[in-house]
Amino acid sequence: MAKCSFCGANLEKGTGKMYVFKSGKISYFCTNKCERNQLNLNRKSRKFKWTESYERIPKKENNEK
Repeated sequence: MAKCSFCGANLEKGTGKMYVFKSGKISYFCTNKCERNQLNLNRKSRKFKWTESYERIPKKENNEK
């Protein structure tokens, strides 16, 4: 089973899109939203909360007063 190259969601057989670059690299997309964000808008998936690769950076606790 393939995974979406942008959000990381699992693609069921017969769904999604496969994009092949001239270099031979293959990207899979579950929706047009993911495709546009990666190819047209050049966005990084780590910056969006709805993706699996979202950076969960722990906040520093300030106990000093």
